[in-house]
Amino acid sequence: MTIRRPSAARTARLLAATAVLGGLLVGTAGPALAATPERSALRATTPAQTPATVSVTGNGRAAAAPDLAILSVGVEATRKTAKEAMAAQSKASEALLDVLRRQGIDERDIRTDSLSLAPVYTQNTEGESKVTGYQAGQTFSVKVRGIDRTGHVVGVVNDATGEEGRINGVVFDVADPTSLRVKAREAAYRDAHDKAEQHARLSGHRLGRLVSLSEGESVRPSPGAAPGMSADEPSVPLAPGEIEEQITVSAVFELI
Repeated sequence: MTIRRPSAARTARLLAATAVLGGLLVGTAGPALAATPERSALRATTPAQTPATVSVTGNGRAAAAPDLAILSVGVEATRKTAKEAMAAQSKASEALLDVLRRQGIDERDIRTDSLSLAPVYTQNTEGESKVTGYQAGQTFSVKVRGIDRTGHVVGVVNDATGEEGRINGVVFDVADPTSLRVKAREAAYRDAHDKAEQHARLSGHRLGRLVSLSEGESVRPSPGAAPGMSADEPSVPLAPGEIEEQITVSAVFELI
């Protein structure tokens, strides 16, 4: 048997092909090996911690002397017929409005709040109810901007309307509450900030930036009122007191 040996040229070609294939294999494996440390680094990274926060509520108050009185006045008349009752209340209402105008009360400060007409029932000895008349009435809201004249206005209204007149009450207020609310808001924020600062100190932190701030509805707790008075004197003594505005804010601060 004859054994043929490869020629030198063929041997050279085989060696060259083997070298090229080896280079390709090395080049392919290289990037995969290089990416391994990067993936390890990504897995080792931890997410940033969310900063601690403190939530507080601040309350603020501000007070001022009133410069406005709101009177609730009216008339009420009872007569045999509805027509007579309405006529009597109309006459008394005209007298009331006339005296208010003479006192310098502006038309824009006088408003009708209600107008009513209802039957009056009387129960007989047998327990049956029967209409015996009609009652008509009208109430007004009156703003007195010079509160030192409020007692005098109450007195002259009572004189002008006689037995048909009704003084239902008076409430004191401020015509423009804007500045009062500004002061109450400032006090509420200071209160919230001071509380947050104290919490930060107690927890071993420092107070950071303000994260959120919201304001609740302002509250006007029962302005000075004198309900259901009887004005037999020309001038009724009144005590206006003080008007208070209250505001609440909610705040969130970071702790650092």
